[in-house]
Amino acid sequence: MKTLGLFRHAKSGWADPRARDFDRPLNERGEKGALLMGRYIRDHGPRFDRVVASPAIRVSETIDIASKAFGRSFPVEWDRRIYLASSATLIDLLHALDGDPDTVLMVGHNPGLEDLIFDLVPDDGSSPLRDEVEVKFPTAAFAVLALAVDRWSDVAAGCAKLVSLTRPRDLDPTLGPELVG
Repeated sequence: MKTLGLFRHAKSGWADPRARDFDRPLNERGEKGALLMGRYIRDHGPRFDRVVASPAIRVSETIDIASKAFGRSFPVEWDRRIYLASSATLIDLLHALDGDPDTVLMVGHNPGLEDLIFDLVPDDGSSPLRDEVEVKFPTAAFAVLALAVDRWSDVAAGCAKLVSLTRPRDLDPTLGPELVG
């Protein structure tokens, strides 16, 4: 059995319209969400043996801020292939993990992370959490999947159960969808 955590970067801004997508930083709401979710992961998430992440600015800032909630930093394996990756690419990255750690946290982007959940968790009506992801896997969302495999190289479609899903708005309603009045 393997455990996979998926953490989508927090809310980023478009303050500089000339900035490349890769270079977009978190906005104020994103900073608040990253700190809140970091505390949640510290208190309720599994202990991760390995962290792999996109090197995009909004991901690195999410990790930096979430680390403050842990009270320590942790080693991150930066992999540019995670930036805007498809589910197939993310599965390939999982297959190639060295050392076969028991628990892995992947920090990245949509639609790849959301699609990875759809590919790994069967759509058989048994997972109300999967149905929630179908509604939206928003910025700073955190999901934990239990994979019925002994090695990461065995990860395949339908091998996982979505154990938990937490969104910033679940912890602080002010971090939910912005209402247009």
